[in-house]
Amino acid sequence: MVHGRSVSGKLQETFHQYDVHGNSLYSLDRKALNIALRQELDATPNVKMFFHHKLIRADMNTRKVWFEQREDPSTSTSPSTSSTPKEVPFDFLIGADGAHSTTRQQIMRYTPLDYQQQYADTVWCELRIPPTEKTNSFRLPPNYLHIWPGGEYMFCAFPCPDQSFNCILFAPASRLDALKSSPPATLFDFFDTHFPGVCPDLISQSSLSQQFYQSPHLPLIGIKCSPHHLGSAAVIIGDAAHAMFPFYGQGLNAGMEDVRILFDLLDEHRVFGHGKSLDKDHARAAALTEYSNQRVRDAHAIHDLSRRNYLELRGGVNSPVYKARKFVEEALQRYVPLLGWRTLYSRVSFSDQRYSEVVVKNELQGWVLLLMSGLGVLLHVLVFGALGGAFLGLKR
Repeated sequence: MVHGRSVSGKLQETFHQYDVHGNSLYSLDRKALNIALRQELDATPNVKMFFHHKLIRADMNTRKVWFEQREDPSTSTSPSTSSTPKEVPFDFLIGADGAHSTTRQQIMRYTPLDYQQQYADTVWCELRIPPTEKTNSFRLPPNYLHIWPGGEYMFCAFPCPDQSFNCILFAPASRLDALKSSPPATLFDFFDTHFPGVCPDLISQSSLSQQFYQSPHLPLIGIKCSPHHLGSAAVIIGDAAHAMFPFYGQGLNAGMEDVRILFDLLDEHRVFGHGKSLDKDHARAAALTEYSNQRVRDAHAIHDLSRRNYLELRGGVNSPVYKARKFVEEALQRYVPLLGWRTLYSRVSFSDQRYSEVVVKNELQGWVLLLMSGLGVLLHVLVFGALGGAFLGLKR
């Protein structure tokens, strides 16, 4: 649901389907997911979990890692760190340790690894729309992702199980810094101009002021690297290998896809079969090489798509070019399904096509549309040229 103002200045809402077949996205509470995964791991007999251990170093040749042990802050009044790191031997190291991955840093000490870290020219701030006071119900229709596109700014609202909306404000760092050092009246004017209907209708002025000035303003980071593995010893997955901007909602999906593809390849190369360790090492190295060859292309593709989708969300959804292409592509997808035509969003969000293949097919569709529009212009020129010639001939 896209929010804004009409030409006359009235508040308006415009509904946009995700795709022509009625597919939709589902938002999952992160805490609930963590609990479900934790319960599954607790029930798996060959899995042991250790908390409050921070990886600090790895020797990939001898296959040993060292962890810094920390006391549980929930049970200790003065949490401390052990002075002697804990040494742990390993056979195969999987680093799922996030954008600031220590595993990735250690791999870089042993192999040439291309690495690119990119910050967006945007920071984000988390806000909340509370439920109504009288009925404790949603203040907006809950079955939508609500977006206020504002050019270089954007405000989004996601429904939560407690009838509230979790909101994110995206804006250039310089602009938010200026707002943070300005009086609340400037903040209210900013919201009224760029996100009409939010304050005070959905968030009171006092609540907005308190949330905005107290919430951290955080950067958006994107990471690309290649390869994603080191021989048969280690591999990185998820944000450790490909942190991306959140505007396609594919970060966690891509991380889970890493796991599926990684274990498919390990099975395909019979890494878990019986045999000598040397054979297993060779098989695992082959599987990890294939994994990097495949996932690097796809990770880079969805990273770039996520950045591009932000530009569309914050302003492009209202542009005539975006609407025209969306209309044509959805018409072809609906009425001529044999062509296999789909919008870029539909391919990314509602299929298991590889991200790199999605990019290729979308670019091909773009060239076809460009050719069709060029032929249309040429046809108009020829038709009107012929009519003009005939008219002049009649006059003579």
